[in-house]
Amino acid sequence: MVCLFVCVILSYFYVIIHVVYKVGNVLLPGDVFSFQMPESITDSKPEKVVCGPGLRRNGDEVLVCKSGILRHKQPNLYWIDSQQRRYVPGKGESVIGIITAKSGDIFKVDVGGSEQASLSYLAFEGATKRNRPNVQVGDLVYSQFIIANKDMEPELVCIDSCGRANGMGVFGAGGLLFKVSLGLVRRLLAPQSEIAKDLEKMFPFEIVVGMNGRVWVKSKTIQQTLIVANLLESCENMTAQQRQTLFRRVADGSI
Repeated sequence: MVCLFVCVILSYFYVIIHVVYKVGNVLLPGDVFSFQMPESITDSKPEKVVCGPGLRRNGDEVLVCKSGILRHKQPNLYWIDSQQRRYVPGKGESVIGIITAKSGDIFKVDVGGSEQASLSYLAFEGATKRNRPNVQVGDLVYSQFIIANKDMEPELVCIDSCGRANGMGVFGAGGLLFKVSLGLVRRLLAPQSEIAKDLEKMFPFEIVVGMNGRVWVKSKTIQQTLIVANLLESCENMTAQQRQTLFRRVADGSI
């Protein structure tokens, strides 16, 4: 009788853990992610599911590793939308770093993570042993992770697979660097970002967005640069209608 009772309890917990989550639900770290396929494609060949930020594969299961709201993008991309501010390096992600030290042939770069990343002086376009890049402590550098895991020191490069800079390298003269949440960064980097479109209607500016939550902006004047930075920070918890109303008031000079 006791064994039967224990078996019933275990089966109950199994059902609770393997619940089918719907898009828009709030998930917590440790939940087992699963989804319900539409009836129209249940008989067809199953497609691969792409797991974005907040979801991590563990054997045959997919676990939730960040708390947030489950999001979905057609056809088969799922991720957790969270307001996380601490950055965890990921391979292939482009970030804004700050040069903190020179150690032989390696630059130490602060990327906002738990440890600093390394950047070789040869990881710049056209760099050789005789032609070293002009990089100083305190410079901003836009770079990409080629190594980022829990067992090794993060490593950055400022060139793509073809050896070209492709927009990466030292930058930041005369601009303003500030930090926002990782959720807002993903909204800014999304194709056809509505926030970027609304800002471009006001006045021209330059912007560099890193996946580590750092944003650099520069406009014609210091005043316009500060306006852009304040508007971006205000977009954190605004709806599209509230954002457009705020931008319209700023453009009209009401604020």
